[in-house]
Amino acid sequence: MRSLTTRMALLVATVAIAGSALTTLAFARVLGSANRDIATRAITADADRVAQRLSAHPRLDPADLPVVRNAGYTVAVARPGAASVPVPFTPADLAAAGPDADATEHAARGRDWLVAARPTDDGRVVLLARPVAAATRLTATQRRRALLGGVAGLGGGVLAGVAFALSIVRPLRRLAGAARRIGAGERDVRIPPEGPAEVADVAVALGSLSRALATSEERQRRFLLAVSHELRTPLTAVAGYAEGLQDGSVPPEDVPHAASVIATEAGRLQRRVDDLMALARLEADDFRLEAAPTDVGALVRAAHAAFAPRAAAAGVLLSVQVPPAGPVVVTDGERLRQAVDALADNALKVLPAAAPLVLACGPTPDGGVRVEVRDGGPGLTPEDLAVAFERGRLTERYRGRRRVGSGVGLALVGELARRMGGHALAAPAPEGGVCFAVVLPPYPPPYPPRSA
Repeated sequence: MRSLTTRMALLVATVAIAGSALTTLAFARVLGSANRDIATRAITADADRVAQRLSAHPRLDPADLPVVRNAGYTVAVARPGAASVPVPFTPADLAAAGPDADATEHAARGRDWLVAARPTDDGRVVLLARPVAAATRLTATQRRRALLGGVAGLGGGVLAGVAFALSIVRPLRRLAGAARRIGAGERDVRIPPEGPAEVADVAVALGSLSRALATSEERQRRFLLAVSHELRTPLTAVAGYAEGLQDGSVPPEDVPHAASVIATEAGRLQRRVDDLMALARLEADDFRLEAAPTDVGALVRAAHAAFAPRAAAAGVLLSVQVPPAGPVVVTDGERLRQAVDALADNALKVLPAAAPLVLACGPTPDGGVRVEVRDGGPGLTPEDLAVAFERGRLTERYRGRRRVGSGVGLALVGELARRMGGHALAAPAPEGGVCFAVVLPPYPPPYPPRSA
């Protein structure tokens, strides 16, 4: 199979050959036309000279004149009105004779002739004729020039074709190499756009594909790491007690306790799997939200009622601070409740007994809403507050030093807030710990419809 370079070079060479042939033919025709004009002027000038010589020497044979022999003219001398003249001349040529008459053309003996007629002083007429083909024939120098022009045009066309083909093929080869590297798993592939605009567009698209693949694979890697990290501890507890129950090493009186631990850890597993899956869907851009007017005050009061039993069991002092009515904002209420639940759940995991936990909301100056989950825990440093919603940052920093959660909940809240058109923030709380807040605008960005 021929390469693109070969095909393009052959195509351009074929076009160049055709163009060169046409150019050579046109050049030859132009030169022939110029030769005709030169021959026309020459034959009239030579007829004038022959007529002058015959006027001075009436008995001179015009065929002996150098101007006639050297130019290869057919010559005749006749009287005006003669009934016949030698071929290729005609009586009309005699009638057209004059001091300033133009040369004429006519056919005779199966050829076209160029004829000039001039009167002499003694009343005769000198007739000169030359075949048109001989008059317009290219000289050796002219043929060389026409041929060289055609060859030069052909060579230039072929070189231009090869250069044009290479200007397209080289970028395509680089794109093919980059695509093979991407297919082999390399993701940091730089593809500078070059060549024609269409080829450059392909380079830009391939670079976007490389970056999208890198982002997707990084999301998968993070997700797998999070899964392996977050599920290891609960799975260890479940597996340990299950093996104890299986091999009988757990005393009968401890079976209820073991079952309770297994149930608790299974619940933790389920919650962490749900959080991880929700976060993965958010990062994969297939999460759907649906905006509607939402009474945020009622939403926060409902969250307070849902978490009150758990807070009481943990000894945490849960309270709620909301306006008597509202505020109302256009957002996805289900996802906002998910963010509040994640913050409250995260706080209950780490707060000691007797620590305060406040669920609050209120309007913002621009007509939006601010939902807060504040606690009286140990708090965070300014550096910690800046990275609080990055997955696992606080968990890794404080693991072994204080009670920590999984680190997925805060990342989920940050992504949910962004998807709802707002933002999440962390700041010191009046209660002495941390205030985690979700701030939403009065009107959200357009949401795609929620999938069924």
